[in-house]
Amino acid sequence: MGQWLSDLLDVELQIAADLAVSLVAIFVIFGLRLIAKGMISRRIEDSEITFRARKAVAYSTTILTIAVLSWIWIDAFENVATFLGLVSAGLAIALADVFLNLAGWAYVLLRHPFRVGDRIEIDGKSGDVIDIRVLRFSILEIGNWVDADQSTGRIIHVPNGLLFRQSMANYTLGFPYIWHEIPVLLTFESDWERGEAMLSEILQPYAMSSEEMGAEAEIKKASREYFIRYRELRPIVYTTVKDSGVMLTARFLVRAQQRRTADTDIWRQILSAIATEPHIELAYPTQRMVYSQLDLTPSGLTHEMGPDDESSS
Repeated sequence: MGQWLSDLLDVELQIAADLAVSLVAIFVIFGLRLIAKGMISRRIEDSEITFRARKAVAYSTTILTIAVLSWIWIDAFENVATFLGLVSAGLAIALADVFLNLAGWAYVLLRHPFRVGDRIEIDGKSGDVIDIRVLRFSILEIGNWVDADQSTGRIIHVPNGLLFRQSMANYTLGFPYIWHEIPVLLTFESDWERGEAMLSEILQPYAMSSEEMGAEAEIKKASREYFIRYRELRPIVYTTVKDSGVMLTARFLVRAQQRRTADTDIWRQILSAIATEPHIELAYPTQRMVYSQLDLTPSGLTHEMGPDDESSS
């Protein structure tokens, strides 16, 4: 077979022999691979164990193939260093993404841009980190078609290398709270000062809870590593004027995973409070049309005639 390949490919006999042995080795190894996978599928009923076993067989046979081919072809090169150099260059080109993912994994382990349980956003996708592996990490998606920051139920697998190509936002690293704002639009005729006081009163429990949960202590802890400075951690109400009314904006601290719960709780209190206030009404985009009635009767169209009018007549 070696002589036939040598004549067919017009190469040295030794190279042709190595090529023939390589083809036989690949055929045998991958034949064993198919047999092993078939036996696993027939004898193991648990789907998870079957998946892991088939993966193990695939990885093992791939490594075995590389080792056998390396042993066959190493004599074709002048020395081991040359062989390893060529192999490394080839792998670097063919497996560039794999090496980038490995570098990303090392970056996660050494620098800790996020940990399991953190809420992050990367490449337009947001979610809670649920798993970190050698080549990828997984997040439980939030948002998308689901309103606010609720889970969609989908698991997104993100290559570790994406950390070097896309910016990443961490909702909870260093400081597990986020600032949340609730805009409340009142009509111009409403008693906005009373509305402002009402909102401040509703936000008071969040002022106490932020102290109880140790927001200030978390700020001090985070400031040791990041330049995080907040002069005011208590809830506050801002007032501004919009086209359709007076806008009151409630701003307060809340844990990243509890934003929607807090939003619902505060809106319930706002609606209940407004229902008891006769001088406060919610506004919405409106148009006001002013009509001016014109007198189109003959008497309304006549005017006093002057001397010029008489002469002209």
